[in-house]
Amino acid sequence: MNTLKAETRDMSTKAKKLRREGYVTGVVFGKKLQESIPVKIAVKDAEQFLKTGGKGTQLMLNVDGEAMDVLLKEVDYNSMKHQIMEMDFQALVSNEKVHSVAEIVLHNHEMVVSGVLQQQMEEISYRAYPADLVEKVEIDVSTLKVGDSIKVKDLEIAKNEKIDLLTDPDATVVTVTEVHNSVPEPEAADENASENA
Repeated sequence: MNTLKAETRDMSTKAKKLRREGYVTGVVFGKKLQESIPVKIAVKDAEQFLKTGGKGTQLMLNVDGEAMDVLLKEVDYNSMKHQIMEMDFQALVSNEKVHSVAEIVLHNHEMVVSGVLQQQMEEISYRAYPADLVEKVEIDVSTLKVGDSIKVKDLEIAKNEKIDLLTDPDATVVTVTEVHNSVPEPEAADENASENA
């Protein structure tokens, strides 16, 4: 499991000042906590973590030396400044279901040559106990042809009895549609070239 180091944040210091000092602000919340814990995380640690993890990732958050089993619930990213602003975590309780999302990852899309591959959704929403959390749903699309589609109910996550699906099972995840360009110009040019030869 991924781990990330954090420190308790002094709320008298403004978030803007902490960001200038090289920190990402955040909060840890959850039913087993008496109150939410404001935290700060070194930017380099946060960036390193987000290379492999993201929203919906379960991790061990080390706050001032105390390890907590948490779920990354939200990442607030400022795309203009290319800066992580905030990371929010939910402390997990082993016997309590938690709402999370699984990222959809498509594999072998370069092998779909007979049409245009269109991904209709980025993530699947569900509830599960901490032990059954799913971070990613990986789909091999290499065999898809024009007219094919994959729905949520076709995926392994939908068949997993330990998971309560919140996304509509009939929602389309990915489809392959026809290419709409009626004039195959490069081929026509090749034929002319062979006639003139």
